Amino acid sequence: MAIAAVLIAYLIGSVSFAVLVSRVMKLPDPRTYGSNNPGATNVLRTGRKSAAVLTLLGDCAKGWLAVFLAEKYFDAALPPTDIVALVAVAVVIGHMYPLFHRFQGGKGVATALGVLLGLNLWVGLGAAATWVIIAVFLRISSLAALIAGVSAPVYCIMFYGLHPYSLASGVIAALLLWRHKTNIKNLLAGTESRIGARRA
Repeated sequence: MAIAAVLIAYLIGSVSFAVLVSRVMKLPDPRTYGSNNPGATNVLRTGRKSAAVLTLLGDCAKGWLAVFLAEKYFDAALPPTDIVALVAVAVVIGHMYPLFHRFQGGKGVATALGVLLGLNLWVGLGAAATWVIIAVFLRISSLAALIAGVSAPVYCIMFYGLHPYSLASGVIAALLLWRHKTNIKNLLAGTESRIGARRA
């Protein structure tokens, strides 16, 4: 059952709302412009705020859904918290490397937020608040995502101590750092784009 839960979570994560929303709203494929990242921030570069919001909500919801299903419907020899922790990581990996979209996925920020909200509402809200504060003052989405992602394991440890959820959030933070490696280089070079900026 644990393997099934992880597989289902990966498949849920593999549904790219940036691609689906763009197709429905007849927008360019988000993998072909801007940062080439199928995520809400890149979709926002089209000027269609509604598309970006739908992408954000969809990607966040699938992270929450995977955790919810694991908590409610899967039972196995492993402790429930271990299964949920594995599912939390699997759905984020699914978003980053989606089976349904030739493994060309997003950077996992919204899905990670959904996962955190599913694991613990206060942890998720803390990470979201961290993102908002950095984004509002510095207007750099990637920097806000990196700081929020790294803060999540700290918040988990505050609530749970050394716990499978803390480990899962740490793994997710590491994945976010890996997927943002180009952004990190741009940040260090001072060339990272700001929220709302359009690229050719």
